[in-house]
Amino acid sequence: MELTTNKKGDFTIAEINGRIDTTNYNEFETQIMDVIEKGEKNIILNCEGLNYISSSGLRVFLITQKKLMGLKGKLHLCNMQPAIKEIFDMSGFSSIFKIFNTEEEALE
Repeated sequence: MELTTNKKGDFTIAEINGRIDTTNYNEFETQIMDVIEKGEKNIILNCEGLNYISSSGLRVFLITQKKLMGLKGKLHLCNMQPAIKEIFDMSGFSSIFKIFNTEEEALE
């Protein structure tokens, strides 16, 4: 799993590449919390390169959402692969998160 970030307007875009599973979800959580601790409260998780997510990874998404809501921030998800979108749909997470087809839509 690799996480790269860049700033666009009011949002920090975090691009996820690879897998988020039981072996690396702690690393992902640490990296995304570092972004928040640096003062970023509007985050887009670009999931275009995310090819697998376990329940541990989903938990980190929930923790991130809760943290940003407490800061009156926003978490948008975008560019999900069909298999990842299906996991979010089946788990009911699609109703919890704002999911956009493209990064451009998430920025609006």
